[in-house]
Amino acid sequence: MSIFTHESMTNHHADGLLSQVGETLHVWWDRYERRRELAQWSDRDLHDIGMSRSDVAFETEKPFWRA
Repeated sequence: MSIFTHESMTNHHADGLLSQVGETLHVWWDRYERRRELAQWSDRDLHDIGMSRSDVAFETEKPFWRA
């Protein structure tokens, strides 16, 4: 058995870390897309969901990493 492939030499956390990074990037992209779409909504659409243009401005000015 090679010492380079021994179980004690492998990173058991790599898959979990990559999965977390991937999930974070997915959430950030989703926020970006949803905020961009919200900025395109009509006043009537916004009224239907109880939002004003100032609410939209507040939401769309947030950076993608902020919830």
